[in-house]
Amino acid sequence: MDEDKEKNGGYETEGNALVGLIRERFYQAETSKVYDEKRWLKAYRNYRGLYGPEMAFRESEKSRVFVKITKTKVLASFGQIIEVLFSQGKFPLGVSPTSVPEEVAERAHLDPKQPGQPQQPERSAYGFPGDGMEIPPGVTANELMKNLNADYASLGFTDGPSYTGSPQIEPARMAAEAMEKLIHDQLEESKAITIMRHVFFEMALLGTGILKGPFTDTKDYHQFNTAEDEEGNVTRVHATKTKVVPSIEAVSCWDFYPDPNATSIGDCDYIIQRHSYNKAQFEDLADKPMFDREAVMACLAEGPNYQTRGFESSLYDKENITSIYKNRFEVLEYWGIIDKETADQCGLAYEGDSDVIHVNVWICGNKVLRMVQNPFTPTRLPYLVCPYELNPYQFFGIGIPENMEDSQQVMNGHARMAIDNLALAGNLVFDVDETMLVPGQDMKVFPGKIFRRQSGQTGQAVHGLKFPNTAYENLQMFDKFRQLADEATGIPSYSHGATGVQSTTRTASGMSMLMGAAALSIKTVIKNIDDYLLKPLGQSLFYWNMQFNDDAPHILGDLEIKAQGTSSLMQKEVRSQRLMTFMQTAANPALAPFVRWHTCLTEIAKSLDIDPDQLINDPEKAAIYAQIMGMVNGNTQNNQAPAGGQTQMGQAGPMPTGASPTDPTGAGGGNIG
Repeated sequence: MDEDKEKNGGYETEGNALVGLIRERFYQAETSKVYDEKRWLKAYRNYRGLYGPEMAFRESEKSRVFVKITKTKVLASFGQIIEVLFSQGKFPLGVSPTSVPEEVAERAHLDPKQPGQPQQPERSAYGFPGDGMEIPPGVTANELMKNLNADYASLGFTDGPSYTGSPQIEPARMAAEAMEKLIHDQLEESKAITIMRHVFFEMALLGTGILKGPFTDTKDYHQFNTAEDEEGNVTRVHATKTKVVPSIEAVSCWDFYPDPNATSIGDCDYIIQRHSYNKAQFEDLADKPMFDREAVMACLAEGPNYQTRGFESSLYDKENITSIYKNRFEVLEYWGIIDKETADQCGLAYEGDSDVIHVNVWICGNKVLRMVQNPFTPTRLPYLVCPYELNPYQFFGIGIPENMEDSQQVMNGHARMAIDNLALAGNLVFDVDETMLVPGQDMKVFPGKIFRRQSGQTGQAVHGLKFPNTAYENLQMFDKFRQLADEATGIPSYSHGATGVQSTTRTASGMSMLMGAAALSIKTVIKNIDDYLLKPLGQSLFYWNMQFNDDAPHILGDLEIKAQGTSSLMQKEVRSQRLMTFMQTAANPALAPFVRWHTCLTEIAKSLDIDPDQLINDPEKAAIYAQIMGMVNGNTQNNQAPAGGQTQMGQAGPMPTGASPTDPTGAGGGNIG
C-alpha cells in the first residue's frame, strides 16, 4: 500500500479504482514529460536573459552580460503571427459550401407557371384575415427571410439554376454565410483573439500552443426597457437575458500532460490537465453542472493540497529556494478512455455497448469531483495542439529559442570576452620599479602626481603598459553568429527593424524580394496554425452549434470550414499593386466578361485594410444602383439638351441613355439596362 501511495503522488487511492487509474496515468505522463520541461526551461531562460544553474564562470571572467537576441526573435515572430492573422479585423476563419453540396441545393429558382397546368387563383399581396399567413408584430424582413435556405421549397422554389431569367437563390451559400457570421459572432463574444495571443506566444517560445474548447457557457446581457406605471410615469427597468454561448480557453504547456505513447492529438488515449485553484475558485466548482458538491466541500475541509513541481522554482525566479509552498488546490482534469468494467464499478451512467467508454473525470486528492461520459458528438478530445515547427517523432513542437540556442550561447560568450578585454585595454597597467623611488610613497595615480626618485635614470621608475584590444574580433564573431541565428530561426534582423542598410535593401523592389523570401519560414508556421488550430476550431464550433445551439436550427447544409491564415501572407502593398495592375489589364472590353469584378474590388479593399462589407455592394444591389444611376443620368442629359438636339452653342448634345444612331431619342422598344 505504501508503494502505491508513493507512486500516485502521496494520495491514498486504494478505495477508488478510478482515482488510482488516473493517478497512475498522470504519473506516467509526468515522467515522460521531463525531457520536454528541460527544453522549455532553457528556452524560457534564454528569453528572459538568465543563466541557468548549470552555467559556471571562471574567476577571471568578470562580465555576466546576457544579450537578449532570443527575446527579440520570439517577439518578432509573435508579432508577425498576430499581424498576419488579425490585421484585417476579422477572425481568419471562413465557411463555404462544398464543391458538390449534399442534402441541400446549390441553386434554386422560382418555378414559373407552365401552360396546360391548373393555374392557382391570384392572391392579394396583402392577404386576408385567417389565411394562416399572419405576420407577428415587430418582425423584420431579415427575420422573415431567416429560414429561406431551409424552407425555400415551400415558397415556390425548385432545385436547379434558372434559365429563364427568373429569380434564383443559392441555399448552400446562404447556409455557409449564416454559419460563418454566427461563428465570428461567437468568437468575438468569447474574446478569442485575446485568448489566441497567449496560445501564439507559447507556440513561439516553447514550440507548442494549446487551445481548449469549445465548451458550453452562459453569458448575461443587460437590457434597459421603459415601463409606464398607473400614473403614467415612464421609468426605466433593468432586465437580464441569459444566452448559451461557446467558450474557449488557453492551456499552458506546463499544465498539459498527454498520453506518453502518442505523437499527435489524434493518437492520444487520454489527456490530463492540471489546475491550480485558490479557495474561491475551487468553491465555485460546486455550482457547476455535474460536479459533486459534497466532494468539493470535503476537499475544502481538508485544506490545500497543491504539490509544486521542480520547474516552478525556475519560472518564479527562485532558483536558490529548495521548496515552494503554494496555498492552492491541485485538481486533475482527465479526458480519455476507461474500460467498461471500471465504469460499472464506479457507477458511471453511459450510453453504447463499446468495451471502452470516453469519459471526463475531475479529481482532487483521492476524491472524484465530476464523472460524466464525453458529451461531444462526434466524440473528440477538446484540445487543439499546434506546433510552431513540427517534430514528426514527438508530441511537442520546436520553438525559436531551441533553434537558436547554440548561437545565443556563442554570442553571450563573445560579448563577455569583448567586455572583459575592454576592461583591461581601456585602462593603463603600471610597471613600477620601487628600488628607484623613495620608500613609503603612495602608489595612487592621478593628474599632477609626483613620484620622488632616489636613483636611476629619468623616466625609468614608472612605466604605463597598454594591453591589446581584441574587442573588434570578438564583435565580428558576435555579428557572424547573429547572422547564423537569423538563418536558424528564419527571421532576418531587417524584418523586425534592425539598423544597417544592405545593397539589396536600397530599393523598394529589392526590399520586397527580401521580405518575400523571409515570409517563407513564417508561411510554414501560419500553415501549421491553419491545419492544427483554426480549421479544427471551426469544425468544433460547427459541431457545437449543431449539437447545443437551439437558436440556429435553420443553418443546415453540406458546409466546409476553411482557414484563411495563409491568404494574408502576401505583403499588402505588393498585393494591392498587383490587383490594380490586373484591373488595368482586364479593362479591355473583350476580357471584361471573364472577370469577377465584385471579388476583385473586395480583395483590393482588404489589401487596403478596409472592410468591404461597409463600402462595396453585392452584385444584385450593384445592378439596381446602376439602373437607377442610368435613369438619373439620362434625365439630366435630356434636361440639359434643348429641343432638336442643339445646345445653346449650336452643337449637338450628347445622346440620351439607350440612344443609338438609328434611334437618337433612345425611345426604342429595348429594355433599360
